Amino acid sequence: MISEIFIDRPRFAAVISIVLTLAGLIALTRLPIAQFPDIVPPQVSVTASYPGAGADVVEATVAQPLESKVVGVDNMLYMKSTSGADGTYSLTVTFAVGTDPDIATVNVQNRVALAEPVLPAEVKQSGGVSVQKRSSSLMQVIAIHGENDEFDNLFLSNYATINVLDTIKRVPGVGDATLFGAQDYSMRVVLDIDRLTNLGLTPTDVINALKTQNVQAAIGRIGAQPMTDDPLFQLNIQTQGRLTDPAQFEDVVLRAEPDGSFVRIRDVARVELGSVSADSTARINGKPVAMIGTYQAPGANALAATEGVQQAMDRLAAAFPEGLTYTVSYDTSDFVQASVENVEHTLFEAFALVIIVVFLFLGNWRAALIPLIAVPVALVGTFAVILAMGFSLNTVSLLALVLAIGIVVDDAIVVVENVERVMEENPGMSAAQAARLAMGEITGAIVAITLVLLSVFVPVAFIPGLSGQLFQQFAVAVSVSMVISAINALTLSPALCAILLKPHHGPKRGILGWISRGIDRTRNGYAHVAGSIARRAIIGVILLAVAIGASGWLFRIVPTGFLPSEDQGAFFAEIRLPEGASFNRTDAVVREVETMLGGIEGVANVTTVTGYSFLDGIAKSSSASRSSR
Repeated sequence: MISEIFIDRPRFAAVISIVLTLAGLIALTRLPIAQFPDIVPPQVSVTASYPGAGADVVEATVAQPLESKVVGVDNMLYMKSTSGADGTYSLTVTFAVGTDPDIATVNVQNRVALAEPVLPAEVKQSGGVSVQKRSSSLMQVIAIHGENDEFDNLFLSNYATINVLDTIKRVPGVGDATLFGAQDYSMRVVLDIDRLTNLGLTPTDVINALKTQNVQAAIGRIGAQPMTDDPLFQLNIQTQGRLTDPAQFEDVVLRAEPDGSFVRIRDVARVELGSVSADSTARINGKPVAMIGTYQAPGANALAATEGVQQAMDRLAAAFPEGLTYTVSYDTSDFVQASVENVEHTLFEAFALVIIVVFLFLGNWRAALIPLIAVPVALVGTFAVILAMGFSLNTVSLLALVLAIGIVVDDAIVVVENVERVMEENPGMSAAQAARLAMGEITGAIVAITLVLLSVFVPVAFIPGLSGQLFQQFAVAVSVSMVISAINALTLSPALCAILLKPHHGPKRGILGWISRGIDRTRNGYAHVAGSIARRAIIGVILLAVAIGASGWLFRIVPTGFLPSEDQGAFFAEIRLPEGASFNRTDAVVREVETMLGGIEGVANVTTVTGYSFLDGIAKSSSASRSSR
């Protein structure tokens, strides 16, 4: 019998348990922490821009060539595209759960490369087609703003782009960082159409003049070989390069007149330094802001990533201009940390409760010590398998361990109780002899009950779809802990019984004796009732039918949902005005909503992004979020 090996060699059993525990402890330090399992299908984003084109032109010249090549890429579930009236194009390709996002990005990039030769030249000149993996797991929203109103959106947006974004993207665990309502610097040339027409010029003439005169040219060298005479110096010639000042753009020549005069851009247009697009703006508590959203990388530790972002922002804030500061207006890690801490508390409370119950039922501390040692080995060892399978430490897997406490403790209790019974029935028998005899009686039962429980939980790991992905970690955590518990019951528990238990000398006395006798009476009563039902099969069938009917009734009346609704300290609202509403009108409505939200007790920050939506005609939309601390 296998248990006899470990009863005679307790160090062997201890080594097995120590290895399992060490593996679990090491895995625990490396496990990613998240609120829920990673069940979001990976996505790849394809973006392009066709300046000056309408939505129909973008759809015909950009969307159709790209989508005809991308469709059918390996493991693709579906794709969704948007052709904007401002010339922008975005395509989101969603892949099956479990697909490697890096491989998916490469596959999409290869398909896009096949379509690039037929795209308009303007698309390639304006930045080409961008392909990158996309994360939808928003971690934080960081608002960079002035303490007063000394900085406008244009400055804040560009300061964040130049000095902040790249640093945040380099933080381990951050999949991406996006600037909401970005306003990049641009030299804006506002044409006077009447003046342009009177001079016989067109916008194309202005564009061509800018292309030919605003260049970075390689002029060459003076004194370079071959030369007829040996020059004294060799000089590289450098030109002024690209224009950087509005006055320089104003001096660009459009046409030379016969009398020697010139028509310049300042004669037909106004030049100013502004933003590429003014279709969106962002605010926090009514002040201009650069709003950065950080996204969690797949499989990353959410708490470590947010802490890394916080440290990076603290370092960057030391170099901010005077009067510039930042605020974390939305942070999912607060809820993740609170959820994990609550589950951890529940885990320890359940473990303590189990130990108390075991002590009361078994009646002595030596017997209670065996489950106290065996249960942590099963739970901690489970972490090693969770890490090996690429899972995370989340509320689902931790709740599975809470449930597993009540299951895995049974194996150790069965072993201890049977050894105790054998010692009671055979006074003077040593603990080692009693352990050998007891294990011969229950080894088959331990293996059988483990297999029966596995038949309940293992199939849950193979449920398809998002629900299956959500509960897969639950099933694996419970199943692995039960297997380790069964191994402990056949190795560690009998070895500990042989070492720790002592022969009995008469019945228990005092409060423990009274509890023991009460437990025995309850056991005998349960056996009597169960025996009566077993002898009258019709009663068992009726009770089973009642239980099935009650379960069906509860399934119908209890509300269903994918995940429970929980207060995360924030809410989001979207305001959409009728089609054709102006940007200023939308912004005015949003400011009224900001004032209303800011007056609610407990509201810490109100952040808004007001923008031009091209999804439904020319309707304006705005998103507002509120976070409280």
